[in-house]
Amino acid sequence: MNIRRLTTNGLLLALAFVFSYIEWLLPEFLMIPGAKPGFANIVIVTALYCVGAGDALLINLVRIILVGFTFGNLTALLFGLAGGLFSFGVMTLLKKTDRFGIAGVSIAGGVCHNLGQLAAAVAVMRTTAVLYYLPYLILLGAAAGLVVGIISGLCIRALSARGNVNGREGNGSRK
Repeated sequence: MNIRRLTTNGLLLALAFVFSYIEWLLPEFLMIPGAKPGFANIVIVTALYCVGAGDALLINLVRIILVGFTFGNLTALLFGLAGGLFSFGVMTLLKKTDRFGIAGVSIAGGVCHNLGQLAAAVAVMRTTAVLYYLPYLILLGAAAGLVVGIISGLCIRALSARGNVNGREGNGSRK
């Protein structure tokens, strides 16, 4: 890994961690347990488009693990991994199709993050009673994903205009 790539990934990880900390300071979003706006996902979506899926996945995994150990517990870490990995996988697949814009990819990621966490909750709690959250979590995931997607799109365009995408001039594609 070259120095520029290592530095870029380190800065993105630090920024995602700071956004996670800010989010941790907020009270429960709309009084739904575990619901947060997903500020760190601005960095993850931007990284997916600007540095590629491999580096974005690494940034996402390290952030989830650091946040889990710093601000949470084993259950929070498990829920974070379930939501983060499922949403990242879906976003990566949708991005590859070129059928969805950044906001669409992010909305799917927001919804899938909540679905992944809900699946983990069902497994950990050994009950399907938590599924009553499903409609709320889909709506909140879509709303958060839309906001994250819009902000990420602005970041991606700004980085592309400056030539700071994948270390070269370009549109953010990694070919």
